[in-house]
Amino acid sequence: MMDKHYDPAVKYKLDMGLVHCPPTTVTRDQWSSKLEFLLAVAGQIIGLGNVWRFPYLCYKNGGGVFFIPYVLFLFTCGIPLFLLETSMGQYTAQGGITCWQKLCPLFAGIGYGSQVVVLYSSIYYIVILAWAFFYLFSSFSSELPWSSCRNFWNTDTCVEFHRKTDLVNWTVTENATSPVREFWERRVLNITGSIDELGSIRWELALCLLLSWIICYFCVWKGVKSTGKVVYFTATFPYLMLVVLLVRGCTLPGAIDGIKFYLYPDPSRLSDPQVWMDAGTQIFYSYAICIGCLTALGSYNKYNNNCYKDCVYLCLLNSGTSFVAGFAIFSALGFMAYEQNMDISKVAESGPGLAFIAYPRAVAMMPLPQIWAIFFFVMVILLGLDSQFVGLEALMTAISDMYPEFFQVGHRRKLLLLGISVFCFFIGLVMVTEGGLYVFQVFDYYACSGMTLLLFAILQSVGIGWVYGADRFYDNIEDMIGYRPFPLIKYCLKYVTPLICMGTFVFSLVKFTPLKFNNTIEYPWWGYTLGWWFTLSSTLMVPLWMLYIVIVTPGSLRQRISTLCTPANDLPLTKAQKKALEQHEMEVWLHHKDTGSLKP
Repeated sequence: MMDKHYDPAVKYKLDMGLVHCPPTTVTRDQWSSKLEFLLAVAGQIIGLGNVWRFPYLCYKNGGGVFFIPYVLFLFTCGIPLFLLETSMGQYTAQGGITCWQKLCPLFAGIGYGSQVVVLYSSIYYIVILAWAFFYLFSSFSSELPWSSCRNFWNTDTCVEFHRKTDLVNWTVTENATSPVREFWERRVLNITGSIDELGSIRWELALCLLLSWIICYFCVWKGVKSTGKVVYFTATFPYLMLVVLLVRGCTLPGAIDGIKFYLYPDPSRLSDPQVWMDAGTQIFYSYAICIGCLTALGSYNKYNNNCYKDCVYLCLLNSGTSFVAGFAIFSALGFMAYEQNMDISKVAESGPGLAFIAYPRAVAMMPLPQIWAIFFFVMVILLGLDSQFVGLEALMTAISDMYPEFFQVGHRRKLLLLGISVFCFFIGLVMVTEGGLYVFQVFDYYACSGMTLLLFAILQSVGIGWVYGADRFYDNIEDMIGYRPFPLIKYCLKYVTPLICMGTFVFSLVKFTPLKFNNTIEYPWWGYTLGWWFTLSSTLMVPLWMLYIVIVTPGSLRQRISTLCTPANDLPLTKAQKKALEQHEMEVWLHHKDTGSLKP
């Protein structure tokens, strides 16, 4: 009689030589509910880029017409790659590295490279939270400290522009600065003249950075059991804040002018290739594509979860949030331009300048400014927090899945998380020094650059679309959800996505310009060297891994390539294998019947 633990699927794969290594005996956690997965992914992909990057790119690149290239990239690159990564994780139940080892071992370098990018982003992205906490704590005062020039850090050139209507003799010097800019540069950062002068650590920012890491640690320390619960708050509360700020912003004088500036269409901008590149890179930034986070989050799904429908809804939610956030931001900027009688192009900034200069300046001119400042910075903190700790969860998943018997037992996972957090915290201290903003921008420009993500996107679409096989990939999805996704996605993965990404990648190389601080100050040679180290240390993982794995795999070169392009582990059966399994089981049953060994 057969053993009670006999699994015909495993036996069939052993007989056919389809299992290259034994399955792990460690039980894998899963999301407690589908809503936890949706909120975790929403928290990861909907972040600060939706607030400060998309609105700026929209007005910069032709207003309403920017949606044409944006939507094109969304449906040809964003959704196909989003589905690819999420379904890879769900199908293999593995993180960003081991999923590639199971599906296509030759391309596992993509997994290693993407986790290097996640590590770099974990180090520098959390510094934004430290800044936001500093502003939040500063908002609890009788007067917002960035609203006046009567503070110890202000200079003689500080001018309260919003009070010009109250003054009879109004004169402004050429080098006049606003109190909000002086608060940012002299109080928060106390910034030095160049990256060569790092100066001392800003202890208040260091404590805010420590607070951010402590919160992230306890959000992730129990894996999806804690992450899945935290996202109920961190992923939903920013939407409430966004709605409050949107309603308030639209009721301010001058708001309509800001919204017009945000959306006013300029069709001539479509002839500029830079507009198309901005649209493509925005999709990759805002959808967290090619960094392994989506794969890790999908790996905790139940096998039959409808990942296809989830991907479409989440992508539309992300883009919709970016669009609505633009109304909230530019209505406030329109009000600020109205109050100061300035052109709105002079108050609209991208990046940290929008969150820590432009919007605080607008908030300072509203009635009860402390309340609106608290609302805004709580929103910024929560938007950044869930993106940070979900990325950290993805990194932990990738490492623990490589050694499940070691890291997924006892408290070793928590110790690994503690070690990563402490390491990243100490590296991050460099970015809270007086010259830390220079280092921060090197991380932002090179470590998580659009070129790196575009290269990974090309390799992913080739690896799955051609080497693993788009048809086999669709068979896997059909086995999970019961039907095949829209055929256009398959053709995008095979043809359109790699071609568009390749074109954008080549254009970004041709148009590449070295980083300049505030577009004026050049970095020293070692600053650029450090930046290119960040870029190459992740991208070179792919060819180096291919070279290594080909060398250590036995057999002729042709046999090695064939082995490394074949799914290497105990994956769920394909349709053809299921049919063969049924025939195999029937043959076993007939054999036992004929030999008389069949027992009830």
